Amino acid sequence: MSTGRDVFIFSAGKLHRKHNTLYFTDDKGAARPLPIEQTENLHLFGNVDFNTSLLHILTQHDVKLHVYNYYGYYDGTYYPRNSRISGYTTVHQSEHYLNAGKRAILARSFVQGGIHHMLRNLRKAGIETKAHIDTLSARAELLEQAERIPAIMGVEGQCRQIYYDAFPLLVKADFVWEGRTKRPPRDPLNALISFGNSLMYTSIISEVYKTMLDPAISYLHEPSSKRFSLSLDLAEIFKPFIIDPLVFSLINNRRIQHKHFEDLEGMIYLNEEGRKIFIAAFDERMKTTFKHRKLGRNVSYRYLIRLEAYKLIKHVIGDETYKPFKAWW
Repeated sequence: MSTGRDVFIFSAGKLHRKHNTLYFTDDKGAARPLPIEQTENLHLFGNVDFNTSLLHILTQHDVKLHVYNYYGYYDGTYYPRNSRISGYTTVHQSEHYLNAGKRAILARSFVQGGIHHMLRNLRKAGIETKAHIDTLSARAELLEQAERIPAIMGVEGQCRQIYYDAFPLLVKADFVWEGRTKRPPRDPLNALISFGNSLMYTSIISEVYKTMLDPAISYLHEPSSKRFSLSLDLAEIFKPFIIDPLVFSLINNRRIQHKHFEDLEGMIYLNEEGRKIFIAAFDERMKTTFKHRKLGRNVSYRYLIRLEAYKLIKHVIGDETYKPFKAWW
């Protein structure tokens, strides 16, 4: 069983197995062993070749393989056979999707958790954001009357737009912001958010994998055969808690600058140096610990995601009502 390390490969090359050891050989022929016993996730950003013997050793050590495209955005995951599947949990998880009332309760909870952290980010900026805080808080109250998923998504979208409108007050450097653009990102700030959200999504996939939840059964986002939609639900809580503050910090402290981006016919993306800076900061943030009020001990931000999944399990099987994580500090 892996013990929690993430390994990121940016170079082109080949991953291969020799006996019971995993090696990466770069395009110059230099080979180095990878600590497979201590690895939990393997992230491929370069053009890397591998074969099924690699997948066998990843399965043996329960390592997830995440693949990213040329621009650094998530493409997919090799998910070892999951031995934690529980028919009992899956049945109850499905029941909460099929029952419109039960589904709405969970969908609203994810949005409420996200809005809490949006407001938290705005409050940290000081008095300048008071008007946005007041407007966002008033709009968030509409969630209580939203009983169907489209209505809940509508309120979430309105709240997020108010939050995005405040971004020029949160970013102190010369990064232009004219609104959120995703496919493709049209400016460096959008590129950072998209890249960070991609990392957040893969982290949640990895943590959900360690539980009995089915990652394809979701509540706010419609389940799809092409994605782990439950990870999108949980990301609503953690993107504004982890990714957005990280983006603001990297820009405002000038660790990320305009030189760290490329422009391909209007599509802006982080270059390799920029990705390495962002990933190092993200990995450090995910290892950050705090004292959990209920557990009475220190937990990392990464483990916090798994705790959120456990809370969801308790809710669907009827043990405990789900309440989304809301940072209190």
